[in-house]
Amino acid sequence: MKRIIVDYKKLTPEILGLLVEKYPDGYDDDQIISFKNAKNETIEAVEVKTEDTIYLVKVSTRLENTMANFDEDDYDDSDYNEPIVEIPEKDEDEDDKQ
Repeated sequence: MKRIIVDYKKLTPEILGLLVEKYPDGYDDDQIISFKNAKNETIEAVEVKTEDTIYLVKVSTRLENTMANFDEDDYDDSDYNEPIVEIPEKDEDEDDKQ
């Protein structure tokens, strides 16, 4: 299963729709996942799954506003053709090294 980190600015209508469906009343602190990225920066995100992908959507005030104002009819899929950054699977051996 692929794991992809995505910023709210690059959300497709599909991912935004899944977020709104999973968190219709917004998300709570206990639903936020914290992790370090490749630059050793702490990232906070909420998780949304499809059949083959786990999306980690970075948390921000703008994400909350975007989710609150989401209307699928307002979006055109052709506007969202930029690639999304994919993160590599973490090897279990790496956990043992730390």
